[in-house]
Amino acid sequence: MPPGRAPEPFGLAVAAALLAGTLWVPGLATLPAPLWWMAWGAAGLALWWPATPWRPLGAFLLGLSLACAHGAFALSRQLPPELAGRALGVEGRVLGLPVAGEDSVRFELRVEAAEGEAAALVGRRLQLSWFAQPGEAPPELAPGSRWRLQLKLRVPRGVVNPGGFDFERRALERRLAATGHVSEPGSARRLAGASGLDALRGRASDAISWAVPGDGARFVQALALGDTRGLDDRDWEVLRATGLTHLIAISGFHVGLVAGFGALLARLAWWLWPALAWRWPRPQGVAAAALLMAVAYTALAGFALPTVRTALMIGVVALARMARRPQGTGRSLALATIGVLLVDPLSVLAPGFWLSYLGVAWLLWCLPSGPGQGWLRPYLGAQGVASLGLLPVGAWFFAQASIPGPLVNLVGIPWISLGVVPLSLAGLGLQPLWPQAAAWAWRLAALLMDWLWQGLEWVASWPAALAWLPEPSLPAVVLALAGVFWLLLPRAVPGKALAALLLLPLLWPVASRPARGEAELWLLDVGQGLSLLVLTEHHALLYDAGPAPPRGMDFGEAAVLPALRALGVRKLDALVASHGDNDHAGGVDAVLAALPAAERWGPRGWAPPGWRECEAGQGWAWDGVRFTWLHPTAYFPYLRNDSSCVLRIEADGASALLPGDIGRHVEARLAKLPARALRSDVLLVPHHGSDTSSSLDFLAAVRPRLGLLPVGHDNRFGLPKPVVLGRYARYQVDLHDSAHHGAVRVRLGPGGARVLERMRPDRPRYWRHAPADVTGYAIGGPPTTKVRRAGTDQGRRLGDGADRGAGDSGAGHHPRAFLEPAAQGSAAAGPGRGGP
Repeated sequence: MPPGRAPEPFGLAVAAALLAGTLWVPGLATLPAPLWWMAWGAAGLALWWPATPWRPLGAFLLGLSLACAHGAFALSRQLPPELAGRALGVEGRVLGLPVAGEDSVRFELRVEAAEGEAAALVGRRLQLSWFAQPGEAPPELAPGSRWRLQLKLRVPRGVVNPGGFDFERRALERRLAATGHVSEPGSARRLAGASGLDALRGRASDAISWAVPGDGARFVQALALGDTRGLDDRDWEVLRATGLTHLIAISGFHVGLVAGFGALLARLAWWLWPALAWRWPRPQGVAAAALLMAVAYTALAGFALPTVRTALMIGVVALARMARRPQGTGRSLALATIGVLLVDPLSVLAPGFWLSYLGVAWLLWCLPSGPGQGWLRPYLGAQGVASLGLLPVGAWFFAQASIPGPLVNLVGIPWISLGVVPLSLAGLGLQPLWPQAAAWAWRLAALLMDWLWQGLEWVASWPAALAWLPEPSLPAVVLALAGVFWLLLPRAVPGKALAALLLLPLLWPVASRPARGEAELWLLDVGQGLSLLVLTEHHALLYDAGPAPPRGMDFGEAAVLPALRALGVRKLDALVASHGDNDHAGGVDAVLAALPAAERWGPRGWAPPGWRECEAGQGWAWDGVRFTWLHPTAYFPYLRNDSSCVLRIEADGASALLPGDIGRHVEARLAKLPARALRSDVLLVPHHGSDTSSSLDFLAAVRPRLGLLPVGHDNRFGLPKPVVLGRYARYQVDLHDSAHHGAVRVRLGPGGARVLERMRPDRPRYWRHAPADVTGYAIGGPPTTKVRRAGTDQGRRLGDGADRGAGDSGAGHHPRAFLEPAAQGSAAAGPGRGGP
């Protein structure tokens, strides 16, 4: 562009500036006042519209304004806090395809009518669970049906851990107003049967299920309709290990394939009836047919976000073609980017946005064009460019990479894209006209997928197929993108070996481990449960693994494992299950299935075969750090909470005490120990702040400076109790809780114990619910004993009520429980003495 000449209004420079402005907003801790972003929008339009060199600046300001406006509007549509946990009667329509489990069904509901306070929910989207009554099957919810339901809701909220799934960001992106459950199933009434596009999707999915025998229908349903309800955890593991996750379910490619089919049909029509060109030129007709087919298929796919983005991209290019505006590939990409960001600036929060646009951008820039290239060389080049170019983005969003993925994609992409997908889509087109032919097309698609799947399972069985990467920093990702850009420059550019070095901070980061003699504690956010990671210079110990309730998600799999991988923990030197209650040991199986543990510890009477029993007086040392068991004593019977393994950690003058869920009776015995054996700088608050623990005598003996409180936000047990908070305030203990601070990182070393990070306040995002007080304890108002489900759901189990069934009270809570062993190893004992 010559100096002083205005950039094109919809060119690459304007698209990049608009993207930069939109991308700036997700890094904000809070959104600016509306007056600011309205002024930015007005200034952006004033600078963008005239033909001046300031167009990119105007696009930047407009992107900033739109992203703020959409974010503020989405947050304003969320559930008013005063309605959380209250019984609300609504009428609404079931959206999408409900997911039925053994005793529950998960679904989305758009509220269409409500009375009283619930009227504020009209027009909003809810993520709900409907739990079946004991002994009954879950209800059958037809897609598109209307219901009158009694609900209990809460504002969308997730757990915050290193490498964890950000549910609050996902809720903002999807415009979810609330999560919750049907509180009175007996009063539910169906007002109308299935209707609309969702009902059509449901019938098409059922038709595929009836036509394809066995479990082969699950892939045809996913590829044709985006219906992934039939895919289980093992299926997703295979797809991740082979790098083919992007091809399963509805993606932008499928929309493009349907649009291309529409364009071919239009070309055929103009070839058969040349007279059509007198009424409408063929290029414009082909563009209109492609757009019409793309929109129709996007609707059939349930307006999934990837399909909507692709439809918008096709739409702006097709409209430009119909308006007879010349469009090159680069200009088409810029125009599509501008169209998507103007319609939905929150798209930048979705991984699919970056994978789609960066993939297309890399291919347009790197691959040669023109005659004489053949087909094999460009195809292999495209695979190489896509695998290398998208590696930094995949590491940023998913912290994983498939080692055999590039090779598997060489076969998988044409097999699925040119074989399975066209047959699946052909079945959809034939179903209304010729059901028998549709059934044969679906069966052939399932057969092709079954042949491929056998090979994929063999590849996925290789132990090193999937590499997990530590959580990358933003500078590491930027350096990696620069390195990829350098590597993909023409061959004559020197220094390619140096460019590869720029990938090292991403692929081989320096492990942030404490020095010798120091220890680091990570209290993980696992809802109403406990999981705490202890790191030394060369060792890792996991103390409890979070809950895995029957009607909720497994926090061991959904929160603990991602955190361990993000922190670079490849194996555990020890795993401790303090006791057998679900809120502490529920996630153990998932953790051990993914990460080996050299030693496994548990209390006597509960520890499975092959586990070691924690016993007072035993201990060991790692890297200059001393670990000592203080409880239970020899021959102590298993009494659930009061049998918790109590571990004390000493690191270069600082110490921490991990007491599990012990009650005041065990606390009284520990308080009698010599001060040097018990006093600790950091105390993991016993039993989540229950009044059965944290006695004054115990706190006086431990004398902690810092308290780590594992507790679920708005948990149904009303923890921590106000009286317990008063005890810690009496001893001036600085409390940090997982509910409002997220994961908390503490360092034990020569300077004593100090808090290094609290993820919610230290990594703020405007869509997260910030703690009320970021300098100390932040629970806020007095806790309530009202029963509420946590709803800290992640991934595909959003809205399950994750703390249901976790945290049951144990035998040690009863004042007449037998705790102290008698002399000579007898199991009989007298009643223990509780603290004040």
